[in-house]
This record gives sequence, structure tokens and C-alpha cells, in this order.
Amino acid sequence: QVQLVESGGGLVQPGGSLTLSCMMSGNIHSINNMGWYRQAPGKQRELVAEFITGGTTEYADSVKGRFTVSRDNAKNTMDLQMNGLKPDDTAVYYCNINIWRLGGALYEYWGQGTQVTVSS
Repeated sequence: QVQLVESGGGLVQPGGSLTLSCMMSGNIHSINNMGWYRQAPGKQRELVAEFITGGTTEYADSVKGRFTVSRDNAKNTMDLQMNGLKPDDTAVYYCNINIWRLGGALYEYWGQGTQVTVSS
């Protein structure tokens, strides 16, 4: 099994910064992709940033230039550095990972989420 635990959420003023961390444990070999998603009240969950095959990163247009995703393979962690936060960034942020299993099946795992609130 795979466990994902997010941390680092909280309340921050507009223009402020936060760093979210995702601690991954369990059988996390053969990773296809991993990333961060968010879900605001009344909205669908959306991709924020991710590492895809080959280590390339992709970002939602709304966060380009403000957010940076990074990973530490030795520590099995993935961070999301968020700068220039806006009220529209308010959401629950989720860590996500997709892993190849025997037989060619792709398994998806989610963390429990961490709340980010941007407000003055």
C-alpha cells in the first residue's frame, strides 16, 4: 500500500507564501507521475502542478510563475512552494501519485488533503 500525508497548510494573507509537503511511504516504486491538486468549495478538483514521465514539470496556467513543485527522492517527499498567494488559491490541496503495478495496471493514490486559506 501507499500512504501520502500532506502538511504545511494554513491561513496566509494575500501576497504571502506557504510550502506544502507530501510525505510518501509504502510501495512507491515504478512511479508514473506525481503532483498536487486542489479543490475549492463548489468546484471540481484541478491539477496544480505535477511531475510527469521523464521528470518534466507541468503547472496550471493560474499558478505559473508563482508555484514551484520539487521532489526529494531520497526522503520520499514532494513539496509545493507557493508564492504570491491570492484569495483564489484558497482550497484543499491534495498530493497525488500514480504507480505502475504488475500486469500493467496504473494505481492512483491520494492524500487526505491540507487546507490553504488566503485571506486578509
